[in-house]
Amino acid sequence: MDRLQQELHYRQLEHKTRRHFLKDCGMGLGALALQSLLGPSLSASPLSSETSKNLTSVSPHFPAKAKHVIFLHMAGGPSQLELFDYKPKLADLHGQDCPQSLLEGKQFAFIQGVPRMLGPQATFAQYGQSGAWVSDQLTHFKEVVDDVTFLKAMYTDQFNHAPAQLLLHTGSAQLGRPSMGAWVSYGLGSENENLPAYMVLVSGGNTPSAGKSAWGSGFLPTVYQGVQCRSEGDPVLYVSNPKGVSGDLRKQTIDAISHINQEYYDAVNDPEILTRISQFELAHRMQLTVPEVMDITKEPEYIHQMYGTQPGQESFANNCLLARKLVEQGVRFVQLFHWGWDVHGEQEGTSLRGGHARRCQETDQAVTALIRDLKQRGLFDETLIIWGGEFGRTPMQENRNGRYSGFTGRDHHSDAYTMWMAGAGVKAGLSYGESDELGYSGIRDRVHIHDLQATALHLLGFDHERLTYPFQGRDFRLTDVHGKVVHDILR
Repeated sequence: MDRLQQELHYRQLEHKTRRHFLKDCGMGLGALALQSLLGPSLSASPLSSETSKNLTSVSPHFPAKAKHVIFLHMAGGPSQLELFDYKPKLADLHGQDCPQSLLEGKQFAFIQGVPRMLGPQATFAQYGQSGAWVSDQLTHFKEVVDDVTFLKAMYTDQFNHAPAQLLLHTGSAQLGRPSMGAWVSYGLGSENENLPAYMVLVSGGNTPSAGKSAWGSGFLPTVYQGVQCRSEGDPVLYVSNPKGVSGDLRKQTIDAISHINQEYYDAVNDPEILTRISQFELAHRMQLTVPEVMDITKEPEYIHQMYGTQPGQESFANNCLLARKLVEQGVRFVQLFHWGWDVHGEQEGTSLRGGHARRCQETDQAVTALIRDLKQRGLFDETLIIWGGEFGRTPMQENRNGRYSGFTGRDHHSDAYTMWMAGAGVKAGLSYGESDELGYSGIRDRVHIHDLQATALHLLGFDHERLTYPFQGRDFRLTDVHGKVVHDILR
């Protein structure tokens, strides 16, 4: 605590000493000159002190159907051809050289020369009243196919992981843009003042290739960025008090820091300081709320059996149960990442019958349970669920460096793949869009990443063209200058 007291003493002196006065005046004059050159729009901010504390700065444009979002990202790109997009013709061509028409003018991540066609590495059947095709790699999901809408002709502009993940979550393949969850928390705020509006859960042993930028706030105030939680140990780092520090002392420390920050804000009027104050105060409230919300040990045994959870361990199943609990507590946007879906086939762990099948086993039961659990609690009709990867896989077998390994895998594919949506405002039991007979290109009702984003915002009550934020001289939005709402999948 001696170091903390020294820091507080130093901050107080900054407001009294002549040296700091001259430094601040010099920098302030430069800032005033820069502001006059750039114009008032760049210095304007929609945040006020009250706004920052309540985590809300704009209002929905029309009545929303969704109050919450749970985004299930299968990081790496699951193979739609082994899950949902059944292609008998591809089985007929198995082992044959790929037609030149599929290769001309195309760029792949690893395929070289003329690869062989690869038939489905799973067995398919139709399920539910909708007759949806689902493979035997998903033994549970077939029970809820009538609750979801499949988007069979998704496409994206990127075929490498990090740019594709950034495009999916931030609307841009470049770093620096706010994520969808940040836009949603900026627009709607939080229903629970003791929890962040936007929370992130990661499983599978690694973070996604795009890193924490996939849930960052970009140029939005940092109060809107995602807060990553853990399913083992402290759910949020440093949420527990250090040894020897009581709750009262922690509160006094935060009050002192907030007082100093408020003095800074009064002096320079920087809205990011309000964010800092808000985050410190929220962090203190989270000390009381987060441990209880993130504790799944008190859930009844039938819930653990339904999800396949293992309390105390890091797992996708635990995270799905936590997602339900967080939504139940009013968290607006819960983002789950499960790493390990990059099935190139260079070894058993990345093969379609090996690693891909195991990823399905790790997620299938929990995803099915999440849908059922939300329904039985009356949360399904107000929660939008989105499932998918950053892209899909090729109908050709990958031949890295022109050679085949002893295992089967597929390269990255951006032209046609499958995602699904369910819950608030989304039609149930629908298959929207279609890829060609090989699963190579979308031929009907294609949906771009920006269309998906526009549709999600629409369900949350926002016109994606009007949910904007001023930055560097223009208004930015999640969908940039693209995107259209896919009304055909909405009810």
